[in-house]
Amino acid sequence: MNGLFFPNYEDRGVMPQFHISEWWELLTEAQKVFWGISIVFSILFLIQFVISLIGVDMDAEADLNTAADLPSSSDGDFAVFSVRSVIAFFTFFGWTGVLMLNGGASVLMVVLFSSLSGMAAMALVAAMMYWFSRLTEVGNLRLRDAINHTAEVYLPIPAHKLGIGKVHVHLKGSMREIDAVTDGDALSTGTKVRIVEVIDDEILLVEKAETLLDQ
Repeated sequence: MNGLFFPNYEDRGVMPQFHISEWWELLTEAQKVFWGISIVFSILFLIQFVISLIGVDMDAEADLNTAADLPSSSDGDFAVFSVRSVIAFFTFFGWTGVLMLNGGASVLMVVLFSSLSGMAAMALVAAMMYWFSRLTEVGNLRLRDAINHTAEVYLPIPAHKLGIGKVHVHLKGSMREIDAVTDGDALSTGTKVRIVEVIDDEILLVEKAETLLDQ
């Protein structure tokens, strides 16, 4: 442990008393740079993790993609540069550098391997975000696949979009219970309806089946 926090401290068989200022002064310039990066981006990583736990998207409208050749991951495309991936890059870059410098590696080798480590972390985060976006997209596409299909009212649907009911609909071989509204008259339980639109990717707009059949 002494070697990590006091890399230039001469071992005299006695545990040195820990002082932040003394520890910082014992670091080389390269070590100060990598420790600084590690500390700052580790804090950002933890903040991002906590924000994600409470359901706030840190990447919302803040992706660092260029309009020309880095499409937004919100559209389900693979995007390497985002707030999350950049934080991951510098977190791994910094800690890899700290460990390698402590092990006596040259600055050139440290920069090279730290960059490779950071890029690997960035690619991993981008791949994970792409995978999650594809899962969301698949869920939305399944609802859109239900358009023009017949469903059955499970919980009564109030008239003229004044409330939300529920319908049972078969999607991909399974029965799903989905929120639904209607523009027309109220629909009671058991009424056969036809799905005409998906609202906000999660609510079905339905009409009584006979209404559409007569058109």
